[in-house]
Amino acid sequence: MQARRSFADALLAAIVIAHLLISVAHGRAHAGASVPLGAAGNAFVLIVVVLGPIAGLAVRRFATASGGAWVVAVTMAAAFTFGLVNHFVSDGPDHVARVAQSWSVLFGGTAVLLALTEASGAGVAVWCAVRRRSW
Repeated sequence: MQARRSFADALLAAIVIAHLLISVAHGRAHAGASVPLGAAGNAFVLIVVVLGPIAGLAVRRFATASGGAWVVAVTMAAAFTFGLVNHFVSDGPDHVARVAQSWSVLFGGTAVLLALTEASGAGVAVWCAVRRRSW
């Protein structure tokens, strides 16, 4: 059915846009709390976390729907793993418990919201990629 396809497409786009906005807020928290990532971390964030899901939506819209959904799924899953390790597992400067108290609410809140949008984005993207065309 076209309605399910439209709902899935709209949901995926909404998650990617929300993720982008939360990423911007989290980046501001990183800067404010003086939590640098380094060159490799910054490259990963720019290419995979920020640009990857947007590129996936573009591929989905203008080239191949399932291919674009897989791009979103892979980049969101990679972003989720990166954020989970850096914000909640590894005891480095990027861990939510080590951020300056004045920035801890914004930093921690956006870290949680990123994890939620990345996990849900990966799941919805897989759903979009594998669902049957007869819907």
